[in-house]
Amino acid sequence: MKLWHCQDARSLRALWALEEMGLPYELEVMPFPPRFLHAGYLEVNPLGTVPYFVDGDHQLTESSGICHYLVERYQQYGFGVRPEEPEYGAYLNWLYHSDATLTFPQTLYLRYTQLEPDETKALVGEDYKKWYLARLRMLNARVTDHEYLVSGRFTIADIACGYALYLGENLGISEAYKAPTLAYLERLKARPGFQQAQVAQQRPLDLRQS
Repeated sequence: MKLWHCQDARSLRALWALEEMGLPYELEVMPFPPRFLHAGYLEVNPLGTVPYFVDGDHQLTESSGICHYLVERYQQYGFGVRPEEPEYGAYLNWLYHSDATLTFPQTLYLRYTQLEPDETKALVGEDYKKWYLARLRMLNARVTDHEYLVSGRFTIADIACGYALYLGENLGISEAYKAPTLAYLERLKARPGFQQAQVAQQRPLDLRQS
């Protein structure tokens, strides 16, 4: 398995999952955006986006999808929920809520306030910040009285949504998080798998044998 990754980009979801599961992988860390700053990357991944993940004949480009793939392909159900479990539907919903509902407005906030800043775009970015914070209402309500999102245990749904919260922290948005959401994010960041992923992404090219 090989993961192409940029520091703290959405590919961190996949890296975090690999560390939690203790699976061996090769990691290539690239500057962001890699389509412009990493020679030859467009020949590897024509989209030029991260993550890019290869496992044998399988190529995946979606961070939450890679997490889901790892659970199913390697039977890592300690980090997933099986279809016969009562909260399977909620598990899938949180897993894909993470990107479609949470990370999407954050990427637009990042684009219009940091990557392409001007006065008009900055105002648009602020609107997307408000949109993102409004979309945290469901998650905040859930973690008010639950340690993790589903099934009373840590799963890749927590990795997927936790990354969105962590991105918000990096963007300076977390100051507006509610107390339960902040506490939940701190629980996730305290996990050894998250901390190991932080160490791994500091190395430019590494073969992990976790």
